[in-house]
Amino acid sequence: MAGDRNADGRDDVAAPDAVAPEFVLRRNRGRDARTRAPRSRQGPWHPSADRPDPVALLEGQATTRDLDIVPLRYERMSASPFAFFRGSALLMASDLATAAHTGITVQLCGDAHLSNFGLFGTPERRLIFDMNDFDETFPGPFEWDLKRLATSFAVAGRQRGFSTEEIDACVRASIVGYRKAMRRAADAHVLDAWYDRFDADGARRRIRAERDRGRAEDETVARLDAAIKKARKRDRMRSFAQLVHVQDGQLRIIPNPPLVTPVEDLLPGAVQDLDEVGIMRDLLAAYQDTLPGDRHPISEYRYRHMARTVGGIGSVGTRAWVILLSGRDDSDPLLLQAKTAQPSVLERFLGPGTHDSEGERVVRGQRLMQAASDLFLGWQRVTGTDGVTRDFYVRQLHDWKGGIDPETMTPRGAALYARICGETLARGHARSGDRLEIAGYLGRGRAFEEAICAFADAYADQNEEDYAAFLAARASGRLPTMGSGEPGR
Repeated sequence: MAGDRNADGRDDVAAPDAVAPEFVLRRNRGRDARTRAPRSRQGPWHPSADRPDPVALLEGQATTRDLDIVPLRYERMSASPFAFFRGSALLMASDLATAAHTGITVQLCGDAHLSNFGLFGTPERRLIFDMNDFDETFPGPFEWDLKRLATSFAVAGRQRGFSTEEIDACVRASIVGYRKAMRRAADAHVLDAWYDRFDADGARRRIRAERDRGRAEDETVARLDAAIKKARKRDRMRSFAQLVHVQDGQLRIIPNPPLVTPVEDLLPGAVQDLDEVGIMRDLLAAYQDTLPGDRHPISEYRYRHMARTVGGIGSVGTRAWVILLSGRDDSDPLLLQAKTAQPSVLERFLGPGTHDSEGERVVRGQRLMQAASDLFLGWQRVTGTDGVTRDFYVRQLHDWKGGIDPETMTPRGAALYARICGETLARGHARSGDRLEIAGYLGRGRAFEEAICAFADAYADQNEEDYAAFLAARASGRLPTMGSGEPGR
């Protein structure tokens, strides 16, 4: 493995003799992976001569979505290079698949950009920081998630007008955070590694300590405090007050088209089945079998109303519903979100999955990677009256959810956030993959770090080129815009 040593020229120090032999073997497997995928060759990014047309990939993806909403997705992606990056997980997966990888498999988030991390409440009513979007989750090489995370900081840093040095500090922080957290997990007692999580109180202590060392500003501390306070207020009762009213004596979700459209306002045959309400009733009854425990609080709720909603940039155009339930009386509401689960963008490049449904894939992947998951997280497969089978996953709409706005981050605040995101991603990979094998591959040196930094910078260039091609396709009429009708008009 010449040429892939630490920065000071030393090979990694062997594990102590006291460590169980199988643990040593696992770490050594990671070192052996450097032969097929040297750390120094993880970057930069070089597109192949036959690289697929990025616009054509997006057009193909749109055929699996509700075409009347796809123009809204394109409009949101056109806002900035970072908005485009958020919606182009398929493009990056296609590119990552062209390079040699480590073969060290974890449960990938699949879309681990910086905006897919945030705060949420656990069933034990603690506020923690973790990954929060698993639509694309799939088993694959660990470095794919890390490359997407690192690149997201390069893209966002350019958009924020950070200097080259400031962007490099953010990207590097995400990688260093990942590497050090993975090494701690590999060296920790087994249960300590599995139980590790990052809660709101720990976040407060961490950022205040960084401020005291001069590595964070008072502004960063204030924004975290505000985000935590806002997340704790963003519960089911707040969502109920904002989304629901009483109409003709019945609880009804308030229309706000095209973002929120009650089921009865949808045109038959356009985006709903003839018996969509009946189908969703069946889904709620059946999905209880996928929830944890023999008796679950969902059994005490009854269906009241539902509406189609539009999700984030990456999922715009896939069916998503807000489902209103009530328990003891009308003042005891529960709002669930049922989202269509389509095949992961990674599947076409990594082979078929092993789960019976895409909803199960999302839920099991999320449960593997998160330190704690939503009490109402489950799945169901439904066949509509049109004969089309759709997979859904279901969760609470809001439950202490919140996050940090990347558009307001300072360079030092962004670097600290990048490190925390890297550490969080490492925790998820340590739970779902072999933490010793990954730590063995990463080692103590900077070869991997330098390569991923080079990759992120080069792929941020590629993202800008793809964004320009995307804007040109919209301007030419190749891609539909709001009000333009069918694609191509």
